[in-house]
Amino acid sequence: MQIYAYLLNLVYCLLLACASPVILYRVLVQKKYRSGLAQKFFGQLSERNSYEPCFWFHAVSVGEVLQLPPLLEELKRQNPTLELVISTTTHTGYAVAKEKFPEFTVCYFPLDFSWAVKRALQRIRPTAVLLVEMELWPNFVLAADQAGIPVSIINGRLSEKSFRGYRKLRWLIGPLLNRLKLIAVQTDAYAERFQKLTGRADRIQVTGSIKFDGIQVDRANPLTAELRNIFRLKSGETVLIAGSTQSPEEQIALEVYLAARQQFPRLRLILVPRHQERFHEVAELVKQYGLPLIRRSEQESGEAGSVLPFTNSQTPAIGLLDTLGELKSCWGLADIAFVGGSLTKRGGQNMIEPAGYGTALMLGPNTWNFKDVVDALLQHEAVTIVQNRAAFQETLIEWLEDPPLAEAQGARAQRFVLDQRGATLRTLSLIAPLLAGGQSDAQDKAA
Repeated sequence: MQIYAYLLNLVYCLLLACASPVILYRVLVQKKYRSGLAQKFFGQLSERNSYEPCFWFHAVSVGEVLQLPPLLEELKRQNPTLELVISTTTHTGYAVAKEKFPEFTVCYFPLDFSWAVKRALQRIRPTAVLLVEMELWPNFVLAADQAGIPVSIINGRLSEKSFRGYRKLRWLIGPLLNRLKLIAVQTDAYAERFQKLTGRADRIQVTGSIKFDGIQVDRANPLTAELRNIFRLKSGETVLIAGSTQSPEEQIALEVYLAARQQFPRLRLILVPRHQERFHEVAELVKQYGLPLIRRSEQESGEAGSVLPFTNSQTPAIGLLDTLGELKSCWGLADIAFVGGSLTKRGGQNMIEPAGYGTALMLGPNTWNFKDVVDALLQHEAVTIVQNRAAFQETLIEWLEDPPLAEAQGARAQRFVLDQRGATLRTLSLIAPLLAGGQSDAQDKAA
Protein backbone atom coordinates (compact mmCIF):
# COMPACT_ATOMS: atom_id res chain seq x y z
CA MET A 1 0.00 0.00 0.00
CA GLN A 2 2.85 2.38 0.84
CA ILE A 3 4.41 1.97 -2.62
CA TYR A 4 0.99 2.43 -4.21
CA ALA A 5 0.51 5.70 -2.29
CA TYR A 6 3.97 6.95 -3.33
CA LEU A 7 3.22 6.18 -6.97
CA LEU A 8 -0.06 8.10 -6.76
CA ASN A 9 1.75 11.04 -5.14
CA LEU A 10 4.22 11.03 -8.02
CA VAL A 11 1.43 10.99 -10.61
CA TYR A 12 -0.38 13.84 -8.84
CA CYS A 13 2.83 15.91 -8.67
CA LEU A 14 3.46 15.40 -12.37
CA LEU A 15 -0.10 16.42 -13.19
CA LEU A 16 0.25 19.53 -11.02
CA ALA A 17 3.51 20.42 -12.74
CA CYS A 18 1.89 20.11 -16.17
CA ALA A 19 -1.10 22.19 -15.09
CA SER A 20 0.93 24.75 -13.12
CA PRO A 21 0.80 27.54 -15.79
CA VAL A 22 -3.01 27.36 -15.86
CA ILE A 23 -3.23 27.12 -12.07
CA LEU A 24 -0.90 30.10 -11.58
CA TYR A 25 -2.91 32.15 -14.05
CA ARG A 26 -6.14 31.37 -12.22
CA VAL A 27 -4.56 32.10 -8.83
CA LEU A 28 -2.85 35.36 -9.81
CA VAL A 29 -5.22 36.77 -12.44
CA GLN A 30 -8.61 35.20 -11.75
CA LYS A 31 -7.93 35.02 -7.98
CA LYS A 32 -9.21 31.46 -7.76
CA TYR A 33 -7.99 28.56 -5.57
CA ARG A 34 -6.53 30.91 -2.96
CA SER A 35 -8.53 29.87 0.06
CA GLY A 36 -7.90 26.77 2.12
CA LEU A 37 -4.46 25.95 0.72
CA ALA A 38 -3.17 24.53 4.03
CA GLN A 39 -6.25 22.33 4.31
CA LYS A 40 -5.99 21.14 0.71
CA PHE A 41 -2.24 20.50 0.44
CA PHE A 42 -1.36 19.54 4.00
CA GLY A 43 -4.60 18.30 5.55
CA GLN A 44 -4.53 21.05 8.19
CA LEU A 45 -8.20 20.74 9.04
CA SER A 46 -9.49 22.00 12.39
CA GLU A 47 -8.55 19.42 15.01
CA ARG A 48 -11.47 17.76 16.75
CA ASN A 49 -10.97 17.64 20.52
CA SER A 50 -13.95 15.64 21.75
CA TYR A 51 -14.48 11.90 21.63
CA GLU A 52 -18.15 11.99 20.67
CA PRO A 53 -19.14 10.12 17.50
CA CYS A 54 -18.52 12.14 14.33
CA PHE A 55 -19.77 11.81 10.76
CA TRP A 56 -17.72 13.50 8.04
CA PHE A 57 -19.84 14.36 4.99
CA HIS A 58 -18.02 15.30 1.80
CA ALA A 59 -20.12 17.38 -0.61
CA VAL A 60 -18.12 18.40 -3.70
CA SER A 61 -19.82 21.71 -4.51
CA VAL A 62 -22.97 23.78 -4.07
CA GLY A 63 -25.36 21.19 -5.49
CA GLU A 64 -24.24 18.47 -3.09
CA VAL A 65 -24.15 20.87 -0.13
CA LEU A 66 -27.77 21.90 -0.72
CA GLN A 67 -28.88 18.27 -0.59
CA LEU A 68 -27.72 17.86 3.00
CA PRO A 69 -30.00 20.02 5.23
CA PRO A 70 -32.94 17.57 5.63
CA LEU A 71 -30.57 14.64 6.18
CA LEU A 72 -28.40 16.44 8.74
CA GLU A 73 -31.39 17.91 10.57
CA GLU A 74 -32.96 14.48 11.04
CA LEU A 75 -29.61 12.91 11.91
CA LYS A 76 -29.03 15.47 14.68
CA ARG A 77 -32.59 15.12 15.91
CA GLN A 78 -32.09 11.38 16.35
CA ASN A 79 -28.51 11.70 17.69
CA PRO A 80 -28.06 15.04 19.55
CA THR A 81 -24.44 14.34 20.61
CA LEU A 82 -23.28 13.42 17.11
CA GLU A 83 -20.69 15.83 15.71
CA LEU A 84 -20.79 16.70 12.03
CA VAL A 85 -18.06 17.83 9.64
CA ILE A 86 -18.87 19.02 6.12
CA SER A 87 -16.11 19.32 3.53
CA THR A 88 -16.28 20.69 0.00
CA THR A 89 -13.92 20.95 -2.95
CA THR A 90 -14.95 24.29 -4.41
CA HIS A 91 -14.85 27.82 -3.01
CA THR A 92 -18.54 28.38 -3.76
CA GLY A 93 -19.45 25.09 -2.10
CA TYR A 94 -17.45 26.12 0.97
CA ALA A 95 -19.18 29.52 1.15
CA VAL A 96 -22.65 27.99 0.92
CA ALA A 97 -21.78 25.30 3.49
CA LYS A 98 -20.56 27.96 5.94
CA GLU A 99 -23.83 29.82 5.48
CA LYS A 100 -26.09 26.77 5.72
CA PHE A 101 -24.29 25.00 8.59
CA PRO A 102 -22.82 27.60 10.96
CA GLU A 103 -23.13 25.18 13.88
CA PHE A 104 -21.00 22.46 12.23
CA THR A 105 -17.34 22.25 11.21
CA VAL A 106 -16.90 23.23 7.55
CA CYS A 107 -13.61 22.68 5.74
CA TYR A 108 -12.00 21.96 2.39
CA PHE A 109 -11.44 18.35 1.37
CA PRO A 110 -7.71 17.53 1.20
CA LEU A 111 -6.06 16.87 -2.13
CA ASP A 112 -5.34 13.19 -2.60
CA PHE A 113 -1.69 13.28 -1.47
CA SER A 114 -1.00 10.59 1.12
CA TRP A 115 0.37 13.07 3.69
CA ALA A 116 -2.66 15.38 3.33
CA VAL A 117 -5.35 12.73 3.63
CA LYS A 118 -3.64 10.99 6.57
CA ARG A 119 -3.27 14.21 8.52
CA ALA A 120 -6.88 15.23 7.76
CA LEU A 121 -8.18 11.89 9.04
CA GLN A 122 -5.98 12.12 12.14
CA ARG A 123 -7.25 15.60 12.95
CA ILE A 124 -10.95 14.90 12.38
CA ARG A 125 -10.97 11.30 13.71
CA PRO A 126 -14.35 10.61 12.10
CA THR A 127 -16.49 7.66 13.08
CA ALA A 128 -17.40 7.37 9.40
CA VAL A 129 -16.93 9.28 6.15
CA LEU A 130 -19.91 9.70 3.83
CA LEU A 131 -19.32 10.81 0.24
CA VAL A 132 -22.34 12.60 -1.24
CA GLU A 133 -23.10 11.31 -4.76
CA MET A 134 -19.52 10.19 -5.43
CA GLU A 135 -16.02 11.61 -5.47
CA LEU A 136 -13.63 8.72 -5.08
CA TRP A 137 -9.94 9.37 -4.33
CA PRO A 138 -7.61 6.35 -3.97
CA ASN A 139 -5.22 7.62 -1.28
CA PHE A 140 -8.08 8.88 0.86
CA VAL A 141 -10.03 5.61 0.68
CA LEU A 142 -6.88 3.56 1.39
CA ALA A 143 -5.82 5.76 4.31
CA ALA A 144 -9.29 5.59 5.86
CA ASP A 145 -9.39 1.82 5.38
CA GLN A 146 -5.98 1.46 7.04
CA ALA A 147 -7.19 3.59 9.98
CA GLY A 148 -10.32 1.47 10.37
CA ILE A 149 -12.64 4.34 9.36
CA PRO A 150 -15.57 3.18 7.21
CA VAL A 151 -16.18 5.16 4.01
CA SER A 152 -19.57 5.05 2.27
CA ILE A 153 -21.31 6.66 -0.68
CA ILE A 154 -24.76 8.11 -0.08
CA ASN A 155 -27.20 9.42 -2.68
CA GLY A 156 -24.82 7.83 -5.18
CA ARG A 157 -25.08 8.39 -8.88
CA LEU A 158 -23.02 7.08 -11.78
CA SER A 159 -23.90 8.43 -15.21
CA GLU A 160 -23.49 6.29 -18.30
CA LYS A 161 -20.62 8.52 -19.44
CA SER A 162 -18.78 8.21 -16.11
CA PHE A 163 -19.44 4.48 -16.02
CA ARG A 164 -17.79 4.01 -19.41
CA GLY A 165 -14.73 5.86 -18.15
CA TYR A 166 -14.54 3.97 -14.86
CA ARG A 167 -14.99 0.63 -16.63
CA LYS A 168 -11.73 1.22 -18.47
CA LEU A 169 -10.06 1.60 -15.06
CA ARG A 170 -11.95 -1.22 -13.37
CA TRP A 171 -8.66 -2.72 -12.15
CA LEU A 172 -8.26 0.44 -10.02
CA ILE A 173 -11.85 1.50 -9.30
CA GLY A 174 -13.25 -1.96 -8.48
CA PRO A 175 -10.94 -2.69 -5.52
CA LEU A 176 -11.47 0.84 -4.16
CA LEU A 177 -15.25 0.51 -4.30
CA ASN A 178 -15.02 -2.87 -2.58
CA ARG A 179 -13.32 -1.19 0.39
CA LEU A 180 -16.45 0.92 0.96
CA LYS A 181 -18.84 -0.02 3.73
CA LEU A 182 -21.96 1.02 1.85
CA ILE A 183 -22.93 2.27 -1.61
CA ALA A 184 -26.41 3.81 -1.33
CA VAL A 185 -27.59 4.90 -4.77
CA GLN A 186 -30.50 6.80 -6.27
CA THR A 187 -31.76 4.35 -8.90
CA ASP A 188 -31.67 0.72 -10.00
CA ALA A 189 -29.67 1.76 -13.07
CA TYR A 190 -26.93 3.27 -10.89
CA ALA A 191 -26.93 0.14 -8.72
CA GLU A 192 -26.41 -2.03 -11.77
CA ARG A 193 -23.45 0.06 -12.92
CA PHE A 194 -21.79 -0.07 -9.51
CA GLN A 195 -22.34 -3.82 -9.39
CA LYS A 196 -20.59 -4.23 -12.74
CA LEU A 197 -17.59 -2.28 -11.43
CA THR A 198 -17.37 -4.13 -8.11
CA GLY A 199 -18.46 -7.59 -9.17
CA ARG A 200 -20.72 -7.81 -6.10
CA ALA A 201 -24.07 -6.50 -4.88
CA ASP A 202 -24.04 -7.09 -1.12
CA ARG A 203 -23.10 -3.52 -0.15
CA ILE A 204 -25.18 -1.73 -2.78
CA GLN A 205 -28.59 -0.36 -1.74
CA VAL A 206 -31.15 1.68 -3.70
CA THR A 207 -32.59 4.51 -1.58
CA GLY A 208 -33.90 7.00 -4.10
CA SER A 209 -32.55 10.54 -4.19
CA ILE A 210 -32.42 12.74 -1.09
CA LYS A 211 -32.61 15.69 -3.49
CA PHE A 212 -36.37 15.20 -3.62
CA ASP A 213 -36.79 15.39 0.17
CA GLY A 214 -35.22 18.83 0.40
CA ILE A 215 -37.17 20.31 -2.49
CA GLN A 216 -39.26 23.36 -1.67
CA VAL A 217 -42.79 23.21 -3.12
CA ASP A 218 -44.35 26.25 -1.42
CA ARG A 219 -44.02 29.43 -3.47
CA ALA A 220 -45.03 31.47 -0.42
CA ASN A 221 -41.77 30.80 1.43
CA PRO A 222 -40.08 33.95 2.84
CA LEU A 223 -37.03 34.09 0.56
CA THR A 224 -39.08 33.66 -2.59
CA ALA A 225 -41.34 36.48 -1.40
CA GLU A 226 -38.28 38.65 -0.72
CA LEU A 227 -36.87 38.00 -4.19
CA ARG A 228 -40.25 38.85 -5.74
CA ASN A 229 -40.03 42.28 -4.14
CA ILE A 230 -36.38 42.77 -5.05
CA PHE A 231 -36.99 42.01 -8.73
CA ARG A 232 -40.16 44.17 -8.68
CA LEU A 233 -42.41 41.52 -10.11
CA LYS A 234 -46.03 42.55 -10.48
CA SER A 235 -49.24 40.59 -10.37
CA GLY A 236 -50.25 39.38 -13.81
CA GLU A 237 -46.69 39.23 -15.17
CA THR A 238 -45.34 35.94 -16.51
CA VAL A 239 -41.85 35.14 -15.24
CA LEU A 240 -39.27 33.25 -17.29
CA ILE A 241 -36.16 32.16 -15.38
CA ALA A 242 -33.07 30.91 -17.17
CA GLY A 243 -31.07 29.33 -14.35
CA SER A 244 -27.72 27.54 -13.91
CA THR A 245 -26.75 28.94 -17.31
CA GLN A 246 -23.46 28.91 -19.16
CA SER A 247 -22.34 31.04 -22.09
CA PRO A 248 -24.04 31.50 -24.57
CA GLU A 249 -27.29 30.45 -22.86
CA GLU A 250 -27.83 33.89 -21.30
CA GLN A 251 -27.63 35.52 -24.71
CA ILE A 252 -30.03 32.94 -26.13
CA ALA A 253 -32.47 33.59 -23.28
CA LEU A 254 -32.25 37.36 -23.80
CA GLU A 255 -32.91 37.09 -27.53
CA VAL A 256 -35.82 34.68 -27.01
CA TYR A 257 -37.25 36.97 -24.33
CA LEU A 258 -37.02 40.08 -26.54
CA ALA A 259 -38.68 38.27 -29.44
CA ALA A 260 -41.51 36.97 -27.24
CA ARG A 261 -42.06 40.36 -25.57
CA GLN A 262 -43.14 41.87 -28.88
CA GLN A 263 -46.28 39.79 -28.58
CA PHE A 264 -46.40 39.37 -24.78
CA PRO A 265 -45.29 42.64 -23.12
CA ARG A 266 -45.98 41.36 -19.60
CA LEU A 267 -43.20 38.78 -19.84
CA ARG A 268 -40.30 39.17 -17.37
CA LEU A 269 -36.87 37.52 -17.40
CA ILE A 270 -34.51 36.55 -14.57
CA LEU A 271 -31.02 35.24 -15.34
CA VAL A 272 -29.04 33.04 -12.94
CA PRO A 273 -25.54 32.16 -14.22
CA ARG A 274 -24.10 28.87 -12.97
CA HIS A 275 -20.69 30.29 -11.98
CA GLN A 276 -19.99 33.18 -9.66
CA GLU A 277 -17.12 34.50 -11.76
CA ARG A 278 -19.52 35.19 -14.67
CA PHE A 279 -21.94 37.45 -12.76
CA HIS A 280 -20.30 40.67 -13.99
CA GLU A 281 -19.98 39.33 -17.54
CA VAL A 282 -23.72 38.62 -17.69
CA ALA A 283 -24.54 42.05 -16.23
CA GLU A 284 -22.46 43.63 -19.01
CA LEU A 285 -24.26 41.48 -21.58
CA VAL A 286 -27.63 42.82 -20.44
CA LYS A 287 -26.23 46.34 -20.58
CA GLN A 288 -25.11 45.78 -24.19
CA TYR A 289 -28.73 45.08 -25.11
CA GLY A 290 -29.69 48.45 -23.61
CA LEU A 291 -31.95 46.78 -21.06
CA PRO A 292 -32.50 47.87 -17.46
CA LEU A 293 -31.08 45.51 -14.84
CA ILE A 294 -31.75 44.68 -11.21
CA ARG A 295 -28.81 42.89 -9.57
CA ARG A 296 -29.66 40.96 -6.43
CA SER A 297 -26.23 41.70 -4.94
CA GLU A 298 -26.75 45.45 -5.20
CA GLN A 299 -30.08 45.23 -3.44
CA GLU A 300 -28.38 43.20 -0.71
CA SER A 301 -25.61 45.78 -0.25
CA GLY A 302 -28.04 48.58 0.49
CA GLU A 303 -28.45 49.91 -3.05
CA ALA A 304 -32.14 49.11 -3.28
CA GLY A 305 -33.63 51.00 -6.16
CA SER A 306 -30.43 50.74 -8.20
CA VAL A 307 -31.36 49.88 -11.76
CA LEU A 308 -29.07 50.33 -14.75
CA PRO A 309 -30.32 53.15 -17.01
CA PHE A 310 -32.25 52.43 -20.17
CA THR A 311 -33.85 54.38 -22.94
CA ASN A 312 -37.28 52.75 -23.16
CA SER A 313 -39.16 53.48 -19.94
CA GLN A 314 -41.78 50.88 -20.87
CA THR A 315 -39.22 48.05 -20.76
CA PRO A 316 -39.15 46.23 -17.41
CA ALA A 317 -35.84 45.36 -15.79
CA ILE A 318 -34.04 42.07 -16.30
CA GLY A 319 -33.37 40.35 -12.99
CA LEU A 320 -29.88 38.99 -12.29
CA LEU A 321 -29.53 36.64 -9.32
CA ASP A 322 -25.82 37.13 -8.59
CA THR A 323 -25.68 35.63 -5.10
CA LEU A 324 -24.94 32.10 -3.91
CA GLY A 325 -27.40 29.56 -2.56
CA GLU A 326 -30.60 31.42 -3.50
CA LEU A 327 -31.50 29.80 -6.82
CA LYS A 328 -33.47 27.15 -4.94
CA SER A 329 -35.88 29.85 -3.73
CA CYS A 330 -35.71 31.93 -6.91
CA TRP A 331 -37.21 29.09 -8.95
CA GLY A 332 -40.39 29.73 -6.95
CA LEU A 333 -40.88 32.93 -8.97
CA ALA A 334 -40.90 31.12 -12.31
CA ASP A 335 -43.98 30.40 -14.37
CA ILE A 336 -41.63 29.03 -17.03
CA ALA A 337 -38.11 27.75 -16.43
CA PHE A 338 -35.17 26.94 -18.64
CA VAL A 339 -32.42 24.96 -16.87
CA GLY A 340 -28.99 25.68 -18.31
CA GLY A 341 -25.92 23.62 -19.04
CA SER A 342 -28.18 21.74 -21.45
CA LEU A 343 -27.73 23.75 -24.65
CA THR A 344 -23.99 23.55 -23.98
CA LYS A 345 -21.81 20.48 -23.41
CA ARG A 346 -21.95 20.50 -19.60
CA GLY A 347 -24.60 17.78 -19.44
CA GLY A 348 -27.32 19.71 -17.65
CA GLN A 349 -27.97 21.04 -14.16
CA ASN A 350 -30.47 20.23 -11.42
CA MET A 351 -34.01 20.48 -12.78
CA ILE A 352 -35.72 18.98 -9.73
CA GLU A 353 -36.02 22.34 -7.90
CA PRO A 354 -38.15 24.15 -10.54
CA ALA A 355 -40.16 20.95 -11.02
CA GLY A 356 -41.00 20.98 -7.31
CA TYR A 357 -42.69 24.36 -7.65
CA GLY A 358 -44.84 23.10 -10.52
CA THR A 359 -43.03 25.23 -13.08
CA ALA A 360 -43.38 24.58 -16.80
CA LEU A 361 -39.94 23.21 -17.52
CA MET A 362 -37.65 23.39 -20.57
CA LEU A 363 -34.26 21.72 -21.01
CA GLY A 364 -31.77 21.56 -23.85
CA PRO A 365 -30.87 18.16 -25.33
CA ASN A 366 -27.61 17.66 -23.39
CA THR A 367 -28.70 16.36 -19.98
CA TRP A 368 -26.62 13.22 -19.51
CA ASN A 369 -25.66 14.21 -15.96
CA PHE A 370 -29.33 13.84 -15.00
CA LYS A 371 -30.39 11.22 -17.52
CA ASP A 372 -32.48 9.12 -15.13
CA VAL A 373 -34.37 12.12 -13.75
CA VAL A 374 -34.97 13.51 -17.24
CA ASP A 375 -36.16 10.13 -18.52
CA ALA A 376 -38.62 9.91 -15.61
CA LEU A 377 -39.87 13.46 -16.21
CA LEU A 378 -40.34 12.67 -19.90
CA GLN A 379 -42.31 9.53 -19.02
CA HIS A 380 -44.60 11.69 -16.87
CA GLU A 381 -44.89 14.33 -19.64
CA ALA A 382 -43.44 16.79 -17.15
CA VAL A 383 -40.64 18.39 -19.19
CA THR A 384 -40.07 19.69 -22.72
CA ILE A 385 -36.75 19.25 -24.54
CA VAL A 386 -35.76 22.15 -26.82
CA GLN A 387 -33.01 21.38 -29.31
CA ASN A 388 -31.92 24.95 -29.99
CA ARG A 389 -32.81 28.62 -29.70
CA ALA A 390 -35.61 28.37 -32.28
CA ALA A 391 -37.28 25.53 -30.36
CA PHE A 392 -36.82 27.45 -27.09
CA GLN A 393 -38.63 30.45 -28.57
CA GLU A 394 -41.35 28.33 -30.18
CA THR A 395 -42.11 26.50 -26.91
CA LEU A 396 -42.12 29.72 -24.89
CA ILE A 397 -44.59 31.41 -27.26
CA GLU A 398 -46.78 28.29 -27.34
CA TRP A 399 -47.02 28.36 -23.53
CA LEU A 400 -47.64 32.11 -23.45
CA GLU A 401 -50.49 31.67 -25.94
CA ASP A 402 -51.94 28.76 -23.95
CA PRO A 403 -51.13 29.18 -20.21
CA PRO A 404 -53.23 26.14 -19.11
CA LEU A 405 -50.97 23.96 -21.28
CA ALA A 406 -47.90 25.17 -19.37
CA GLU A 407 -49.68 24.90 -16.03
CA ALA A 408 -50.67 21.29 -16.71
CA GLN A 409 -47.09 20.30 -17.47
CA GLY A 410 -45.92 22.06 -14.30
CA ALA A 411 -48.53 20.24 -12.22
CA ARG A 412 -47.32 16.89 -13.57
CA ALA A 413 -43.74 17.83 -12.67
CA GLN A 414 -44.70 18.72 -9.10
CA ARG A 415 -46.63 15.47 -8.64
CA PHE A 416 -43.59 13.53 -9.84
CA VAL A 417 -41.34 15.26 -7.27
CA LEU A 418 -43.77 14.67 -4.40
CA ASP A 419 -44.04 10.98 -5.29
CA GLN A 420 -40.25 10.51 -5.01
CA ARG A 421 -39.86 11.57 -1.38
CA GLY A 422 -38.58 9.29 1.40
CA ALA A 423 -34.92 8.76 0.50
CA THR A 424 -33.69 10.66 3.57
CA LEU A 425 -35.23 8.21 6.03
CA ARG A 426 -34.09 5.22 3.97
CA THR A 427 -30.54 6.62 3.93
CA LEU A 428 -30.60 7.26 7.69
CA SER A 429 -31.62 3.69 8.38
CA LEU A 430 -28.56 2.50 6.46
CA ILE A 431 -25.97 4.82 8.02
CA ALA A 432 -27.28 4.65 11.61
CA PRO A 433 -25.40 1.37 12.31
CA LEU A 434 -22.12 3.19 11.54
CA LEU A 435 -22.59 5.13 14.78
CA ALA A 436 -22.11 2.04 16.94
CA GLY A 437 -18.31 2.09 16.74
CA GLY A 438 -18.07 5.78 17.56
CA GLN A 439 -20.37 5.49 20.56
CA SER A 440 -18.30 2.60 21.93
CA ASP A 441 -15.09 4.65 21.55
CA ALA A 442 -16.66 7.61 23.36
CA GLN A 443 -17.75 5.37 26.24
CA ASP A 444 -14.25 3.85 26.49
CA LYS A 445 -12.65 7.32 26.62
CA ALA A 446 -15.14 8.50 29.25
CA ALA A 447 -14.39 5.42 31.39
